Amino acid sequence: MLGPLPTLLKTSLLLLAVAALGVGCGFGGGGNLTLGYLDWNENVANATLTKVLLEDDLGYDSVELKLADRVGLVYQDLIDGETEAFQDAWMPNHQQYVAEGEGRIEVLEAPWYVGKTRYGIAVPDYMKGVDTISDLDHSGTEMITGIEPGTVLMERIASDVIPRYHLSSNLVEASTPAMLTELKQSYRMQEPIVFLAWSPHWMNREYDFHYLSDPKNAMGPVDAPQSIHTVARKGLADDDPAAYALISAMRLDADEVASLEISINNAANPEAGVRRWLEERKNREVVRPWVEAAKKGQEE
Repeated sequence: MLGPLPTLLKTSLLLLAVAALGVGCGFGGGGNLTLGYLDWNENVANATLTKVLLEDDLGYDSVELKLADRVGLVYQDLIDGETEAFQDAWMPNHQQYVAEGEGRIEVLEAPWYVGKTRYGIAVPDYMKGVDTISDLDHSGTEMITGIEPGTVLMERIASDVIPRYHLSSNLVEASTPAMLTELKQSYRMQEPIVFLAWSPHWMNREYDFHYLSDPKNAMGPVDAPQSIHTVARKGLADDDPAAYALISAMRLDADEVASLEISINNAANPEAGVRRWLEERKNREVVRPWVEAAKKGQEE
């Protein structure tokens, strides 16, 4: 009874060590990862794309997507170690959130979005004569249909834009999907709607609209072009080199983001939409270098 015990113990310890090495690295299907995200279309798209590639191409057992209902909370989850990365940091607008996690999170240097962003208050082109924020009080609606509370643009509209222009319009908080539903309905009926718009986003393909100019510069730098980065937990590069390599290598342009979002919109769920998008050869070629970088990370 006592003779084989040391050998059995050694074998058990070896198996435990091998299992421990697999967790978090994705090698051999042992990986687990949690990504934080907001219900913004480009974030749903890139987070789900990351999940599908890690699970389908790199053998991760499980990649969880943790939804936050406001910007501050998605950063707090990252700072607290509840998530490993957040892939929709609009810089420099999100600098205040990044600063709160100094020493615990890092902004990946290269933006994943290739192109210039746009961000601001917009109206459909059929709303003639509404070209500046000053025109909003005779736009036909007293409501600015917003998105999630805590976003930099929402805060600036409430604190600066409405007071400086003496607008009677009310800023209404909503989820991004709710805002897009209102836009769809109003656009179909050719009814007036004032909403928040940005690029990259599929709305720029689906609707004819224009951003309102800001002659009093009440927006300040908030509506200036941004770069969109991934923010990761400090130490992720060492703890999970494959996932870190994948998200570091991600690059998408405006057309690729829009086509991915539209594929998701037309599918039963985001993962099905991503997999359908990846069936197209040109899209598979887009992600190929990211996957290769991640596989190299697994081997190191």
